[in-house]
Amino acid sequence: KCRTGPLDIVFVIDSSRSVRPFEFETMRRFMMDIISNLDVGPNATRVGVIQYSSQVQNIFSLKTFFTRADMERAINSIVPLAQGTMTGLAIQYAMNVAFSTQEGARPPHKGIPRIAIIVTDGRPQDRVTEVATQARNAGIEIYAVGIQRADMNSLRAMASPPLEEHVFLVESFELIQQFAKQFQDKLCGVDMCMEREHGCQHSCVSTPGSFYCECNPGYRLNVDGKTCSRKNPFYFLNFHRELVVMGPTEGSWHTAEDSGRPAAAWVLSTDLCNGVDHGCEFKCVSTEGSYHCVCPEGQQLQADGKTCSKCGAGHVDLVMVIDGSKSVRPQNFELVKQFVNRVVDLLEVSPQGTRVGLVQYSSRVRTEFPLNKYHSADEIKKAVMDVEYMEKGTMTGLALKHMVEHSFSELEGARPLSQNVPRIGLVFTDGRSQDDISEWARRAKESGIVMFAVGVGKAVEEELRAIASEPVEQHFSYSADFTTMTHLVENFSLNICPEEGKGETEIRSPCECEALVQFQTNTVAILQSLTEKNILWGEAWAWQGAGDRAHMGEGGIAKWE
Repeated sequence: KCRTGPLDIVFVIDSSRSVRPFEFETMRRFMMDIISNLDVGPNATRVGVIQYSSQVQNIFSLKTFFTRADMERAINSIVPLAQGTMTGLAIQYAMNVAFSTQEGARPPHKGIPRIAIIVTDGRPQDRVTEVATQARNAGIEIYAVGIQRADMNSLRAMASPPLEEHVFLVESFELIQQFAKQFQDKLCGVDMCMEREHGCQHSCVSTPGSFYCECNPGYRLNVDGKTCSRKNPFYFLNFHRELVVMGPTEGSWHTAEDSGRPAAAWVLSTDLCNGVDHGCEFKCVSTEGSYHCVCPEGQQLQADGKTCSKCGAGHVDLVMVIDGSKSVRPQNFELVKQFVNRVVDLLEVSPQGTRVGLVQYSSRVRTEFPLNKYHSADEIKKAVMDVEYMEKGTMTGLALKHMVEHSFSELEGARPLSQNVPRIGLVFTDGRSQDDISEWARRAKESGIVMFAVGVGKAVEEELRAIASEPVEQHFSYSADFTTMTHLVENFSLNICPEEGKGETEIRSPCECEALVQFQTNTVAILQSLTEKNILWGEAWAWQGAGDRAHMGEGGIAKWE
């Protein structure tokens, strides 16, 4: 079951005359599929349903039912209104009535998320932009689900940001049940640690509708609920020759013979990321006898093995040419835009860094924005989501010609060839071109543009290879389906960004003479310093090896027996 609750969810269902009887049945099933996976109850998730056409009808409010069986009976008894499509009126009702405390919504100060799920199959006959803005400003998170004839611009005007997570277009009523699972994962996958500024010093743990902070092993949570301090510490030196402070219950001591390691010393069996000052900017990952730093998706580990940055491809002029032909379909075009934005996430966009332009083509070609239009990733991503689907034919050759003659011109923001800024063209297509591509693919590469070809669905491999630069295998990618093309972003990243290393930190064998001498020297220096500062007290501890024993004598000098 979905355990993100408690939530207050209101379904806003289009029952206009354009929705045929069997189609309305699938909408019923969609609601029941979602509800069946919710943890419903007066103190858990509450659900309400309204339907609308030229008027709005309350089916049941947030306070009416608290069991799934009662909700399903009420949904099965709905009689469609079969009139107009006044979506704006329905949003107004949801905001003013359905989400009122009188109708069962929890008061705002309790912080229970309010979620409206609007399901519609057509273009609204009234204005939705202003009232949807008011609803979002009132704290209602809006998901817009369009079916078949739904108007994408209206869906986007209704939905909460980010639009790629709140706007869905389902090709047919027959597919809405398959979509229900995808939508359920989206609804149930709310990570409150990502949604809010948690302020946790070490780590944040997401819970239904909330979160809490946790500390690393050896630490305790302070009274502020966010910062951490060490538990009663003790000290030891690891084989990095660094002083480590640990809580008394951390790890366990065992002999080299027990562990199968070379007989040289007592070894502390613990998570090295918690036992050393690893310095990882994002995250430390422990491995057997070592550790390495990793970076979040879309960022790259730097040469120091610790810090992260976005793609270090440097100064790049990137023009993406996307297929907006009829065969793509509206819902898949939204996935293409999400693909473009994932590529943008890889880049360090700025006037002096990477510049990005976007071209869409079908039977004609349209520059959505040139290289010199936007100067930040956020601006570009917003512009991408505002792009309107063209439909019609697939003139890939014409698009390549436009890219060579216009998109990479200095007039549109490409830097002069004398500056040696790499020019990269990324062509995204889902089918066979209706014109010849060979000439302009060749001219693009001859003019110094590094060409990448990305194909989906019915894209023709021969054409993709003709577009791609050498070595071809590194410059073209293919995915059978729009919904599974995430790996294409990774392929593109690997080929335009420097190779990403793990920053592995090797630990030398403690049996090596040089390692033993260095370890002893560091041990003496650090322990003597701690003794002088009254940080370390009591009889110093011994190093036990293969038949050897060391102890601390006067003045903190290590003596071997």
